[in-house]
Amino acid sequence: MKIIFMGRKKYSAELLEWTLSQGVEIVAVVTDSHFSNSPTAKKATELKIPVISMEEAEEILNESNHNIDLVVSYLFWRKIKEPLISGPKYGCINFHPAILPDWRGTAGYNIAILNKLKEWGATAHYVDSEIDTGDIIRTFKFNFDYRIETAATLEKKTQEIQVELFKSVILDVLSNGRVESIKQESNQGVYISRTEMEEMKKINIEEDDIDLKIRAFWFPPYNGAYIEVKGEKYTLINEFILKQLKDKDSTSNA
Repeated sequence: MKIIFMGRKKYSAELLEWTLSQGVEIVAVVTDSHFSNSPTAKKATELKIPVISMEEAEEILNESNHNIDLVVSYLFWRKIKEPLISGPKYGCINFHPAILPDWRGTAGYNIAILNKLKEWGATAHYVDSEIDTGDIIRTFKFNFDYRIETAATLEKKTQEIQVELFKSVILDVLSNGRVESIKQESNQGVYISRTEMEEMKKINIEEDDIDLKIRAFWFPPYNGAYIEVKGEKYTLINEFILKQLKDKDSTSNA
């Protein structure tokens, strides 16, 4: 099977090697190669897989004699368009770090904590012309405690299960081609944009559960939940996170 792999972060990098070990030919990787320390670009180069742009991937699929069986998207940050969606023999599959159809778009980890949910997960779905609205292949779920999680720790737990979801689905495609899926209804779920996520970070001292909000947006090195003073934004941290940081730094004498 020949695929184009679209992804970023260390999790995508780790999955490149596993995918090759299953006898899959990765024709090209589309990633955040504009960042000098991109782990996925580095791993692709190490494995001698061409790193190309999204536009170059589209050109490959526009060729009438292309032999691409599948496009996979793993934490890819751009909206995927035709011909990447329907051009491959078995379509295009995205791995979304949230439970669909409930939570589309970004800010999943933040919302899970802010809404005091008890269950989270990852979803594999076919890509269509919108964002996170394609037919659902399967979802892996797990329980978590919103009272002690941060966005960063919830990401780690989600990615552990999403990696297993990826392997499960790819093995299924290798055995059966296009796999069974369930249609999402257009009126289901909530979509959150990046702009909305940024707006949610601002702390209302009078109304917000400040501790909850700090943990919900703790995702270094990115700015977290903040207060604004004279036009300047200041990210807040709580005792819980400080203790975690201290425990990681065994050299601290404080």
